[in-house]
Amino acid sequence: MKVTIDGQSIEVEPGTTILQAARMIGGEVVPPAMCYYSKLKGSGGKCRCCLVEVAKGSEADPRPMPKLMASCVTGCMDGMEVNSKSSERVTEARKSVTEFLLINHPLDCPVCDQAGECDLQNLSFEHGKSESRFIEEKRTFEPENIGPNIQLHMNRCILCYRCVMVADQLTDDRVHGVMDRGDHSNISTCISKAIDNEFSGNMIDVCPVGALTDKTFRFKSRVWFSKPYNAHRDCPSCSGKTTVWMFGDEIQRVTGRKDEYHEVDEFICNGCRFDHKEIADWTIEGPRAFEKDSVINQNKYNRKLQKVEIATEDHILLGREEDRKKISMAEIPLTEEDIINQKSLGNNG
Repeated sequence: MKVTIDGQSIEVEPGTTILQAARMIGGEVVPPAMCYYSKLKGSGGKCRCCLVEVAKGSEADPRPMPKLMASCVTGCMDGMEVNSKSSERVTEARKSVTEFLLINHPLDCPVCDQAGECDLQNLSFEHGKSESRFIEEKRTFEPENIGPNIQLHMNRCILCYRCVMVADQLTDDRVHGVMDRGDHSNISTCISKAIDNEFSGNMIDVCPVGALTDKTFRFKSRVWFSKPYNAHRDCPSCSGKTTVWMFGDEIQRVTGRKDEYHEVDEFICNGCRFDHKEIADWTIEGPRAFEKDSVINQNKYNRKLQKVEIATEDHILLGREEDRKKISMAEIPLTEEDIINQKSLGNNG
């Protein structure tokens, strides 16, 4: 099937969603997504960040869809034409969704461990406003301890359901979920039961904000101060392919390897994530590449740089040859007239 997004066409298989087709094209046509996760079945359709305008439904029925559609759950049709970033209507909708997500979100960025790799920061940077119209008191929750490895900050949660899905689909003993209804909805273990299954740490990787963070990395450093390296080890529980974040010779944290859409390539076990923080435990493959505009790339150059050469005259810093001769006593000796003038000046003094 042929689909056109912002004037760029691509052939896709039946069953492909608009968001998946946009990611195949790449670049600025890709809508933002806070709840969709390609590795998790049933994800998407909750945050409404990926809204797009369907200007043409298909070749068979070319009528446009009257409402903006969530691209992560809307399937492509042959001949469909979609407007993403090129539509003012879509841009205004994304600004409104961003404002809505930030209504109850605290300004924790200066102290949040997710700062620098936060999808909500990126969304706010592109579609957010510098002021807030919200004058009511923000929704808050009491702190809850959900285990020794994961820190829950419910005040930062946007209820994307990713952590619930990853526990449902990776483990057999999920003990947490979304409790209550409406603006009282929250992630909890219901009876304060600790989350301790072998793959629970993946909740940290899939969380798009700072609601779930690594307790072993808590307040240790900012992500842009550490250097990420691809590494692997022989692990009986998972693939063992990870990204280790190093500060000097110290491994400060271990995460799954993420793609350009911040989705992990392979989920890793808690043993790799929390228990192996020594360099001897890992085989370091090399520096991890990140998108060009990421703050993590600050002062880190992983690609070969070309030598800069500036075409100038020889000895340009020493001055031109003719100028050096004019001021050089050896090159241009004094004439007899110059000597007489110098003596007369000395006598007059």
